[in-house]
Amino acid sequence: MPKTPPQCPMDSILRLLMGPWTTYIIWVLSDQGPQRFGALKRAVPGISTRMLTERLRMLQGAGVIWREQEQTIPPAVTYGLTSRGNDLRGVLDTLGHIAERWKDEGVFAEDELGTV
Repeated sequence: MPKTPPQCPMDSILRLLMGPWTTYIIWVLSDQGPQRFGALKRAVPGISTRMLTERLRMLQGAGVIWREQEQTIPPAVTYGLTSRGNDLRGVLDTLGHIAERWKDEGVFAEDELGTV
C-alpha cells in the first residue's frame, strides 16, 4: 500500500486558486485587461500592498500572469494574463455563474461564510 494516496490531477490547480485574493486578481485581469500595479490594487479593494505583491509573484511563478517592467523612474510595472491564465477564464466564469445561482438559492449563509 502506498504511503501517500495518489494526488487528484486537479488538486494542484485548486490549491493555487484557493489562495487569498487569487481568483479576484485573475478576474480583474480577465475583465479589465493588463493593469499597472496601482490600478490593480485599486481594483481589488481591501487588499494590502504586501498581499497583492505576494499573490502576483505566486501567479507569475505558476505562469498564470506575465509581468512587464519599464525602466522609468519610478518603474512602471504592468501585469496581464498569460495563455495559461486565459485557460482559466471559462472555468472561473462557470464557477461564478454557479456561485451566483447557489447564492440566490440560499446555499451560502452569511453567518457560515462571513460576508457573501
